[in-house]
Amino acid sequence: MASEKPILYSYFRSSCSWRVRLIKDGGQQFSAEFKALNPMQQVPALKIDGITISQSLAIINYLEETHPNPRLLPQDPKKRAQVRMIADHIVSGIQPLQNLSVLKQMGEKKMEWAQNCITSGFQALEQILQHTAGCYCVGDEVSMADLCLVPQVANAERFKVDMGPYPTITRINKALLELEAFKISHPSRQPDTPAELRA
Repeated sequence: MASEKPILYSYFRSSCSWRVRLIKDGGQQFSAEFKALNPMQQVPALKIDGITISQSLAIINYLEETHPNPRLLPQDPKKRAQVRMIADHIVSGIQPLQNLSVLKQMGEKKMEWAQNCITSGFQALEQILQHTAGCYCVGDEVSMADLCLVPQVANAERFKVDMGPYPTITRINKALLELEAFKISHPSRQPDTPAELRA
């Protein structure tokens, strides 16, 4: 079982899936077959080494521990803590609040809700990054924090958040989008991307 090819269950527009793609039709995660893989019925889920892992940070951490090249967590414990802090800030403090399952509950106010959630999170994140950033979120090496940042900026753009107040976030995101790994993992380049949204 451990030698089988890994299978990533994702959705082209899912920011959680995008994080994992760096290393088919919307709604398939609600099928009985997928529920057997991931009872939360959320993407991404990764079948690898005889197990199924859900939640993007759990997947990233597993891949970091089993395939640590390129390394996504710095060796230095202080920098590693900063990477984890920024990643958690995004995946726990911003993204879930503007996720589709929450927005469906907001009715006509979903755009305003998403903008407020992202703006509030980005105000704090901008301050954090002013102390931790080099070329990327923490220093000059791509880390797990960067894997979380790019999809969240794409969500901000999708919800028409004014990025003017966030020059550090914008600069880092622009630098990351120049890297090949971020280009090929972009939602517009995924197999399940609808033709009209392909790059």
